Formats: sequence, structure tokens, C-alpha cells
Amino acid sequence: MALYDRNYAQERAQTQGRALESSRVDFIKKTYQLLAASMLAAAVGAYVTMPMAAAVYQFRWFIFGAELLILFFGLGLSRGKPGLNLLMLFLFTFLTGVSLVPLFASLIGMGKGAVIGNAFLMTSVLFGALSLFAINSKSDFSSWGKPLFIVLIVVIVASLINLFFFKSPMMDIIITAGVLLLFGLFTIYDTQNIANGAYDSPVDAAVSLYIDFLNMFTAILQLLGIFGNDD
Repeated sequence: MALYDRNYAQERAQTQGRALESSRVDFIKKTYQLLAASMLAAAVGAYVTMPMAAAVYQFRWFIFGAELLILFFGLGLSRGKPGLNLLMLFLFTFLTGVSLVPLFASLIGMGKGAVIGNAFLMTSVLFGALSLFAINSKSDFSSWGKPLFIVLIVVIVASLINLFFFKSPMMDIIITAGVLLLFGLFTIYDTQNIANGAYDSPVDAAVSLYIDFLNMFTAILQLLGIFGNDD
């Protein structure tokens, strides 16, 4: 009887373990499906507003403010509300696509439209490699959150100082390279958190990964544009 009880307990533990693993895989799958859909929404935003690049540039701060409003309030207030949280996710990613239009238009105007596709391909490969590393790594990256956030604040402050005071092209390159490195590390941190079940919703998880991808893509795009400039 004791042997039977022991086998039953073992089988039950194995069944629960398989159920948890299946749930984890399903969560990750839904997250990356939403990430892909978010990229499509951003692409649509960029495509439909490309003819209005001048207007987008003129209202760039308004668009940026709308992005922040949705990110910090819209997505927060819609958390746990199916349908509404998806609407906020796609509205946010649509606007990020719109905000990239001036940069796209500038590159296309200089005859460097191919850089956009190259940057997206490079970002996809790098993002995928970092994600696979985070999922398969035995190391624990959960302690990275606070240091990464502090570095993010430093990078933002440095960017603002350079934008309004120094206006140094070299400092701009250094900051852009720093952004690429920083959000590469954020990709590892966020991916492992998703794999470990730190997020309550695939929407929240997809937002984190999308922000990582977006910033890496923008940094690579800017670096390729800078180093591909004959001037």
C-alpha cells in the first residue's frame, strides 16, 4: 500500500509538472504572437503616415506624449481587462510606428532606404539570439532589474543634456551604442522573467519585449545611418 501511495504521489507530481510546463510554453507562445502582431501594428502606423512625414515631425512631441500616456496609464488601467488591454497595446505600437516616420523619411530622402530593412533584420537576429540565450541559460538574471533601470535613467539624462547643451555627434554615437547595449541586456532580463512566470498577462509581457526590440531597432537604425553617411 505504501508503495502504491508513493507511486501515486510521484505520478501526480509529474502530471502537475507537465501541466505547469505546458502552461508556461502556452504563455510564452501567446506573448510572442502578440509581439509579432505589435510589430505589424507599428509597420501599419509607419506605412499609412509616411506621406505625412512633415506633419508627423511637426507634432512629434505630441505623438511622444500620447505614447507615454498610453504606456503608463492606458495599459496600466486596462490591465486584467481582456479586449481593452489589446486595444491599448496596438494603439501604443501603432503610435510608435508613426513616431519613426521622420527617421524613415530622412533615410529614404538620403537614398538609404535599404538601411531600414537591414536594421530590422539585424535587430531580429540579435533579439532572437538574446531571447534564446535567456530562456536556455542556467544563470539567474532577476537581480538585473534595478541596475538596468538606473542605467536607463542615466542614459535618458545624458541624451537630454547632449540634445539641449553639448549637441555633440560623438556623444550621440556613444549614447546610441549605449542604448543598444542596455536594451540588449533588458531583452535577456525580460525574457527570463517571462519564462519564469513573472508576468500576469501575455499583453504585459509583449509590451516589455516590444519596447526592448523597438529601442534596439532604433539604435541600430541610427548607427547604420550615421556610419553610412559620407559626411
